[in-house]
Amino acid sequence: MAQVITSEELKQKIDNKEDFVLVDTLMEGGYEMRHVPGAVSVPYGTNFLQEFEKKVAAPKDKEIIIYCASATCQLSVLAADALEEAGYTNVKHYKEGIAGWQQAGYKFEGERV
Repeated sequence: MAQVITSEELKQKIDNKEDFVLVDTLMEGGYEMRHVPGAVSVPYGTNFLQEFEKKVAAPKDKEIIIYCASATCQLSVLAADALEEAGYTNVKHYKEGIAGWQQAGYKFEGERV
């Protein structure tokens, strides 16, 4: 089970320019509208792991933070589980997702910001 990270912890990592991969698991259209700064889009689906490895090509011990729409969205939970089952050892779950980022008052990237 991936460790949960808060909005404040994620914002601090971004501000400090820490070395990690931030993955948005929502559909491509949602990502284009708005996403957490620095996130890469890898929509969760049947070929998530293959798409992740193709787009990200991260070492198995790299810190990877996964998110989706909100605390009730299950895409990021499924994605984090898939990465851990594939041998990734430093997966974190930003459970609050887009909704939590907005609620915290932080800025987004994308065409609707």
